[in-house]
Amino acid sequence: MILWFGKKKAEDAAKAAGAAMPEPELSADEIAARDAEIAAKEAEKAEIERAVAEANKAWEDRQAREAAEAEAESRRLDDEARKAEAARAEALARADGAEARRLEAEAEAARLAREEREATRAKAAAELKLLEDRREAVRLREEREATARAALEAEANDPGFVAKLGSGLARSSSRLGSGLAAFNKRKLDDETLEDLEDLLITSDLGAAVAQRVTKGLAKGRFDREITENEIKQALAAEIEAVLAPHEQVVDFSDGPRPRVVLFVGVNGSGKTTTIGKIASKLKDQGAKALLVAGDTFRAAAIEQLTVWGDRAGIPVMSKPTGADAAGLVYEAMERAKAEDLDLVLVDTAGRLQNKTELMAELAKVVRVVRKLDPAAPHDVILVLDATVGQNALSQVEAFRHTAGVTGLVMTKLDGTAKGGVLVAIAEAHDLPIHFIGVGEGADDLRPFSAHAFSHALVGAID
Repeated sequence: MILWFGKKKAEDAAKAAGAAMPEPELSADEIAARDAEIAAKEAEKAEIERAVAEANKAWEDRQAREAAEAEAESRRLDDEARKAEAARAEALARADGAEARRLEAEAEAARLAREEREATRAKAAAELKLLEDRREAVRLREEREATARAALEAEANDPGFVAKLGSGLARSSSRLGSGLAAFNKRKLDDETLEDLEDLLITSDLGAAVAQRVTKGLAKGRFDREITENEIKQALAAEIEAVLAPHEQVVDFSDGPRPRVVLFVGVNGSGKTTTIGKIASKLKDQGAKALLVAGDTFRAAAIEQLTVWGDRAGIPVMSKPTGADAAGLVYEAMERAKAEDLDLVLVDTAGRLQNKTELMAELAKVVRVVRKLDPAAPHDVILVLDATVGQNALSQVEAFRHTAGVTGLVMTKLDGTAKGGVLVAIAEAHDLPIHFIGVGEGADDLRPFSAHAFSHALVGAID
């Protein structure tokens, strides 16, 4: 996974911003515990790197040894074959007809055996080369993924954005935090866990997540007194464990060209704005994209997308209000192929998940684009409005069935106390969460970070 469009965001700015942030005041015990944890992680990392290096060295030594042994054996057999042929030639000069034919047959058999050995050796060399190529491919992939993870972490956990995320989730964290204050220095018994579970459910995390979190929280802490800060840190860790498997930035530079990305969602979820923000980022990183105003029912949606396109310097394809959206997307794909563009970003009409005729029209768009490319659309990103709370769960279910959703974006987290619903969605649906939005600006849409989100949600300070 490479950040946005295959370019790594510079880490210096994030480091500088982090250095400018005031360090939280920690006690001597907390500093010692933190330093011990860092030292333990560094030691563990060093041990893993040492073991990997030893395993690689052993593999290389074994391959070199086997190759040398095979080469030596081949030379030995070749020497024996040459000596045998010389002896047969000498014997042939002295032999009668029957003996000559026998020697010729032996010579032919030796030649065939030698050719078979050469073929075997060539096959072994080819297999060894294939193994080496695979190993190099794995190394390069891991290197790219490590670079991408570092870039993602730098952008998603940028101190400025993390602060804004905390501010954006203030309503959700305040609602949850005020409830958690009642648990300060309470014994973590069955009654306390039940009350905590009720609080998490009412905070839109959902029953399944609430049960999972309280069960994890009780491990090692049951029947002992717990502080508000301890419970926040423990809750953040448990919520992060739920969200972490879904943390995935989409690599828009990967796969076929043009890459067709369909944005779907209900009315007012923020699809058009989200497309504009993503398009602005991609243009800055060198992508050649085409925006498609597939919401042909609303003139305002076409105008809004055109404004974003003009702002980012990206062309926008549209048709008069009421035109066939599927036909427009088809023409956009043909244009993208002809102009050798990287991306086709399609805005679709907002529709309620319970309106079957509108959902059927969305399915038609999917069918039509597959006439040009059976693998298209390559991404179907569902844009969810955080303010709808638990209703977002039914939206995910409906759009997954109709459009084959491949990833999620959660918007408007700065305007609701229902941010916890993202955790419930992650528990219920095995879908990547690509981005979250906490404002109107292009920089307010960032790659999703499970760590930053979980800590901001419960008001926990790292």
